[in-house]
Formats: sequence, structure tokens, C-alpha cells
Amino acid sequence: MSARETPLDTFKRALGQSTRALAGREDIEVVFAADGPALRSDRIVLPHPTRSLDPRETTRLRGQADGLALRLAHHDAAVHARARPSAPRSGEVFDAVEEMRIQAIGANALKGVASNLTAALEETCERKGYARMEDRRSAPFADAVGLLLRERLTCIPTPDAGRGIVDLFRAEIESRAAGVLDQLADATDDQETFARLTRDLIRDLDLGEDIGDDPGKSDEPEPDDGTDDGSDGVQPEGDTDTQGDEGETTRDVDADKSPAGDEQQNVTVETEVELDFDGEEDDDDDTDAEPTQPVRPRPALPDNDPNAGYAVFTRTFDEEVSADTLCEAEELSRLRGYLDQQLKSQQNVVGRLANRLQRRLLAQQNRSWQFDLEEGMLDVARLPRVIIDPMAALSFKQEDEATFRDTVVTLLIDNSGSMRGRPIMVAALCADILARTLERCSVKVEILGFTTRGWKGGRAKDEWIKAGRPPQPGRLNEIRHIIYKSADAPWRRARRNLGLMMREGLLKENIDGEALMWAHDRLVARPEQRRVLMVISDGAPVDDATQASNPGGYLDRHLRQVIGWIETRSPVELIAIGIGHDVTRWYGRAVTIVDVEQLAGAMTEELAALFDAAPRGAAARTPVRRKPTPGRPATAPTRVETGRSVRATAAGT
Repeated sequence: MSARETPLDTFKRALGQSTRALAGREDIEVVFAADGPALRSDRIVLPHPTRSLDPRETTRLRGQADGLALRLAHHDAAVHARARPSAPRSGEVFDAVEEMRIQAIGANALKGVASNLTAALEETCERKGYARMEDRRSAPFADAVGLLLRERLTCIPTPDAGRGIVDLFRAEIESRAAGVLDQLADATDDQETFARLTRDLIRDLDLGEDIGDDPGKSDEPEPDDGTDDGSDGVQPEGDTDTQGDEGETTRDVDADKSPAGDEQQNVTVETEVELDFDGEEDDDDDTDAEPTQPVRPRPALPDNDPNAGYAVFTRTFDEEVSADTLCEAEELSRLRGYLDQQLKSQQNVVGRLANRLQRRLLAQQNRSWQFDLEEGMLDVARLPRVIIDPMAALSFKQEDEATFRDTVVTLLIDNSGSMRGRPIMVAALCADILARTLERCSVKVEILGFTTRGWKGGRAKDEWIKAGRPPQPGRLNEIRHIIYKSADAPWRRARRNLGLMMREGLLKENIDGEALMWAHDRLVARPEQRRVLMVISDGAPVDDATQASNPGGYLDRHLRQVIGWIETRSPVELIAIGIGHDVTRWYGRAVTIVDVEQLAGAMTEELAALFDAAPRGAAARTPVRRKPTPGRPATAPTRVETGRSVRATAAGT
């Protein structure tokens, strides 16, 4: 350690060196950022350690670094992609099992790595709230399979924070797949064999209808085109009268028979089969299967799975990235400076609205006191009686804590090309000011953005073309989800990131449904009891490649399904603000503004009205669209009429 190097710098340097050694990559860059842990193509991103270097935290951080390093050293993305089932449920199990294989290699080789990985896993289980899950319907089945397999691969018991979800499914998993679990324990060093056994595991767990055919069967000749119905030599029973491009049900069987889908692991249209043909997708195999074997009926998924019926051709090129990694620090500072210049003209109006919101929020916090207590804060108002009577006891008071503090707000901003210009600038300004305002009120704020990495499909569409253009491919673009400010990051650290919205070329197309689920899942993983998601958009989801290759309204239908699921089944409170377009046809609670100058008023009014109301409970999850009363401004208007100023919008309070 040099004379000027702090213990924190020493820890970072040592962690970087050990991580590169474990990964076997001297060229890999180890950096520390607010959005870690994450693995990029050429860097490992880890969270910032605290200055105190708490032993528990440092062990957890080492575990996160070890997990990413082991993935670099022992994971072949191409092998994983070829074997990965395309349907969401099967794919999640496949990913969870592969992650435990990677970690088991390091844990079995080095005891220190095993200890680090266990600490990181325990923190993950605590953050996701596994210890509080008592209902199988809300518990993540894929994670339970992964944790149970980890016990077999490493002989290390599951941490207490995650043992609950394992116990919910342990008997079922072991009764159905004990043999395959034992085989997996003997194949950790061979990823291809492990992947093939994982597909057997998925079949044994009654998810076999989701995974398609074994990608390892490459000895059969390929059909001449991507529309042949008779793939893999199986008699396509009933296909001739169910093919078509228009119907919801006909596209499922047609897509499932695509020969290109057998090679291209990411064609996920099989998901739709499980919706409309409960168990009937196995009819093609009836000639070889035992006729007396019953088909296990599957429950309807739309109520439990917001992504049911939605397919993704490939996630290989998808990106979840922190804003500060998308451009150089110098350019980011320049863009932030430009945003600050624009802020000067808006600061008076938006600042007044923010101050009004702050006063209303602070008025709800810590305004209740208990007096005449034996301990607490000295009540100076009652000191005169002590002077009058020295034998009188001192009086103390204590402030009652309000549940209002336990709140987190996510601002999800549409970063599509149609937002270019003044709309995206005003959205960035309002997000900036609201983040500062809510932070002063002890409300954590997360600012997220969503767009795509390419126009008209990008590399995802190129892969689809190479695969022979299989029909009904699902989403055909590479999405980009941007973290401008995480909930735990203070505003002063993240303020520069908002300048990225001003960068030319960032704004492309928008796939709202997946972005909404991404932001929702981040919120659900938070420990706060009250979670608010505010979406700022200027219209419907648009992706030319996806819309041209799927039935009409494909992205729109998925967005409606996700919104309906969040509004009726999720504890997250959802609000939407449409700029220039009426979004009330999608969202139950929404505001439409016709001028971006009204955005600040709409955002502050909706948040103020939401905090004035009680948190939504289980008995009142169905949103009610509120309408303004004639002759009196509504507290949270359903629509801001043309010509109404920002100041008038806020006058209802």
C-alpha cells in the first residue's frame, strides 16, 4: 500500500486482482458503480463498498465479484443459448440451474470462494424477500430449483433467508426429479452435458412442453424453408386445419412446428401453445407415447403470468446498463451542463410546484407526539413546573413515526425517438427536480429509461433472418434498459446521468410492456412497503420489426396484459402520464397532457394526490378512474384540458 492509498483503495485494488485471477482474464476491467453487480463484455461492475469496510459487506462484495468471475471462466454463452428453452418458465429454470453450476465449480474448488458466494446469496435472498414468502403462487419456482440443486452440487445448506422457498417445493421437486438431480451433480464440469440433463430436469418437472426439441439432435436433415410443418419427422397431427396468420390460436401450432426453432434456441413462440392448448401440444407425439399415459392439465396462465403468450426471439443482445457507462464522463458532464441551462427557464414554475409537493409530503410525516413519557426528547414546554416544584419529575416526549417514510418511487421514462426534442428535455428536468424533492422528504426515487439498441430490429432481426425467418418470432429487437438513478443512490451522485437523455442517437424505438415489467420487478425486490411506479410516455409501443413479423397489435396486447396484471394483482401502485397522446386507454390511473409544459404540474399533482390517499391494499387493488367534478378542479384530473397552464393544474390542492 502506498503512502497515500487508503484502506478502501487497497481493498478495491486487491478485489480487482483476485477477481481477474479467478476469471483467468488479465484484460478484464473491474470497476465500481451504483448499478453493480453486473457483467459487461469487457468489464465487471461491482457496487461501491462503504468506507467502514464492514466485514459482512466485504464478504458479500467478494461473493458478487467471485460469481461474475466464475461466469467468465466457466460459462459458454453460445452453448447456453443453443440449449436454453425459449418459453419463459422453462428458460428461468434453465438459467437458475446454470448459475448454480457455475458457482458450484468455484465453491467446490476453494473454501474461501464458497464462503463468499454464500454471503452474496444470502444477501440476494434477503433483498428479494424469500424469507417472507409463504405462498407457492408468489414464490419463484426457478430460484427454488436452483437453490435445491445448489445443495446437491456443493453439499452446502441453503441460507436461512432462502430456505423458505426451497421447503415450499422440495418434496415436489425431489419426488419428480431426484434421479436427474443426482446426474447433474456428476456433470458440473461439462456444460453441454449439464445443459442436456437440465432439459431432462425441466421435462420431469412437468415443464417439458415448454422446451421444444433437444437442440443436440442435429443429425436430421433440415427442411428447405422455415414454414415446413413436419419438423423432426413427427407426424403433424391436426396442423393442416390450424395454420394461419391471423388467429390467436392458429399461430401457436404453426410457430411450434417451425424447424428453424429447433436450432435457434431463442424462438419463444412455444409459450403461446401452453395458453390455448392445455396439454394438446403433445398430440404430435401420440404415435410414439404410451396411449394410456394421462396428460397433466395445466392451469390457465394469464392471471398468474403477465408475459403469457408473449415471445422473445433472442435476448442475446438485450442490455440493462447504467447511464454513466453509455458515454464518456466528459461528454456526460457537457450534456448535464446543457440540461442545467434549459433548467433555468423552467426552474421558477417547476420549483414552486416541487416546494408545494414537499410541504404537503412533510406535513404527513412525524406530526404526532406522545407526551409525559419517562424517556425520549426533553419536553422544554414543561420545564417551568420543574422550576416551581423541584421534586417534580422531568417530562419527555417522543415523535411517532409515520409509515409514509417506507416508500419508494420509480420514474420510468420513455426514451423513444418520438420523445426527441422538448418532451425528453422536460421529462429529464422534471425527473431531476422530483428526485431532489422526494429525497428531501425521505422518499427514495429511482429513475429508469427504456429504448432499443437498434432501429427496425438490429442484430436480433439479423439472427431471425439467418434462422430462416420462422413465423411468429415474437419480439424482434434488442432492448436497452437504462438506469439513470438507482433507488439507493443519492441524487448528487446520479444527477449527471440525466444529461444522457440529451445525447443524439440514444432515442430509438420503445417496447413498453417489457420495460414496465422490468421496472416493476425492480420495485418488488425493494424492502419498502409502499411502491409507486410512474410511467411517462408519449404513445403506444412501437417496434417496426416486431410489428411486421407478428399479428397486428402484438406489442399493444402485451402492454395491456402487463398493465392489467400490475393493477389487479401487484402491490405496486401504477400511474401513467401521456404527453400528447391519450394513455387512459391502457392505464387505469392516467393523466394526458397536451403540452409538455404541463408535465411538471401533472407529475407533482399525481404524486401529491397519491400520497394523500392511503396505500392500496389487497381489498382495493382494482383502480378507479377518477373524473373531475363539474365546477371544481379535480385533485388528480383524468385529463388536463387544452390551454390549462401548469399553475392551474396544481390549483386543485
